Amino acid sequence: MLKGRAALVTGSSNGLGFAIAEGLARAGCDIMLTGLETETEMAEKCRGLAAAAGVTVAYHPADLATAAGVEQLIAATEARYGGVDILVNNAVVRHFSRIDDFPTERWEQALAVNLSAAFHTIRLALPGMRQRKWGRIINMSSVYGSFAIAERVDYVTTKTALLGLTRVVALETLDDEITCNAVCPGSVLTPYSEQRLQRMMAAEGLTREAAVEKFLADRQPAGRFVAAENVAELIVFLCGPAGRDITGSSLPIDAGWLAS
Repeated sequence: MLKGRAALVTGSSNGLGFAIAEGLARAGCDIMLTGLETETEMAEKCRGLAAAAGVTVAYHPADLATAAGVEQLIAATEARYGGVDILVNNAVVRHFSRIDDFPTERWEQALAVNLSAAFHTIRLALPGMRQRKWGRIINMSSVYGSFAIAERVDYVTTKTALLGLTRVVALETLDDEITCNAVCPGSVLTPYSEQRLQRMMAAEGLTREAAVEKFLADRQPAGRFVAAENVAELIVFLCGPAGRDITGSSLPIDAGWLAS
């Protein structure tokens, strides 16, 4: 469905980002992965995905906390694939703290990685998309873009701001066969959430089943994690022909969280 398209997924060395890259690769996209790992550390993963999907997979390490790091990433993707057809802004950092105790350096880092990096990737990728008269931009927001939670001021603020960025870009690209949407997952089982489960199990003597139930009790009424592969399939749909008229939207995939 997407054969011949080149997709850049930020924060894609593992977790949800890698699952999104896998979904796009299965749909025929050539993939640029990026993260903080070295090329050597990612070599086997790239080979495995390329062989499984029958596409080209490359990796470029990038520090998205700086504009220069983003510029180098886009340049590397354009050099490898001739441009960015599909851009998924997934990279994220977070810190848990009350605002009066929040380290200023962590706040600046969150603004840079979670929000400014998306601004820079979009502004740099758009000229090529306009020239080719086709493009898909997906900003990974969250259910926390719709409401707040204590002690996550960086995450809530940046995920909310991504919704505004998405709407503006959508309005500015209506005539160019380019769409821009935000995907808003609930709790997804990733290495990060698995670590939190393991800490709960160790600290409270819980079984894994009990830890999952407790972790999701105030979140997803379905009582299960959102499957990362389902988030990937939603993104593939948005990038396909049926997604042409979906732009400027914020699409939850949260197992009923916002409905509750």
